[in-house]
This record gives sequence, C-alpha cells and structure tokens, in this order.
Amino acid sequence: MLTRATAIGAGFVAGTGFLAASDAAWATEMNALKPGTFATLVQLARDIYPHDRVPDENYVVAVKGYDTPDEVDATEAGIRMLDEAARARGYGRYLDIGWERDRVDLLRQIEDSDFFQKIRGGLVTGLYNQKAVWPIFGYEGESFSMGGYIDRGFDDIAWL
Repeated sequence: MLTRATAIGAGFVAGTGFLAASDAAWATEMNALKPGTFATLVQLARDIYPHDRVPDENYVVAVKGYDTPDEVDATEAGIRMLDEAARARGYGRYLDIGWERDRVDLLRQIEDSDFFQKIRGGLVTGLYNQKAVWPIFGYEGESFSMGGYIDRGFDDIAWL
C-alpha cells in the first residue's frame, strides 16, 4: 500500500504512521504521536543535547518512548506549549526556527517547565545508553567483566 508523504519542515517527511528524514537516512514508525509532534521532539532532543557527530536516528531512538498511548497527551501538550512560545517570538512553530541559537534561547524560557525537565531527564538515558553512540564519545562500555579500568586505559585521557 502506498501512502502520500508530506514535508513537515526541518528535514522531516511524514506519512501515515511514519516519519523519515528528507534525505532518507532514517525512518521510524509512529504509534501514538502526530508526525509533526514526533519531528519536533527529535529536533528538541538534538537542541537539548547537541552532538554534531551523533546521527538523527540515535535521537529518534532516544525519544521513541514518548510515542506511546500513556505519554501522548502530555507530549502533545508540551509540544503545543513549545510551538506557542515560538509563535510568541514571531515563528509559526518550533520547527520553523532556523537557527539553533534562537531555538536554544526559546528553550531557556521553558527550561523550568515539567515538560522540558521530563524530556531532558529522559534523554540522559535514552541517548547515552545506546551502545551505538558510545564509540563517538570514546566510551568502551563496562569493564568489570574484563578486569576493570585500571588495566584498560584508566589513565588514558587522550580524548580530553
């Protein structure tokens, strides 16, 4: 079955039940969230913890937990709040803000909100617990099973 895809801004293309990068580098199925909400959530995650070398698909994995029936109402409301803050600054919505600096300024406005704190807190484990991103940061994983860090580069701070 073919479905019509629509560009929703910020490099995202959405169709019935899926969201993809406009360059087709990644795609994901959605269960509960609207495509625009999920796309905004991915951009929000990238703006909260920006790492140029971490691909978008890792941010998608990090926020996928909010695409559930239990989380949909709070997440949709939080994104509406974010879009309203963007409109107050003269933009149509958060995804329409082209400069990262301007998006971060807007996020500073809402950083004390429950929504922002929930997303930020969830990203700590949602993003950094992915084994796929560990090599980007030079983390080799746990070392207890291999005798500990003392003999495995404990004093190697070349990454610093």
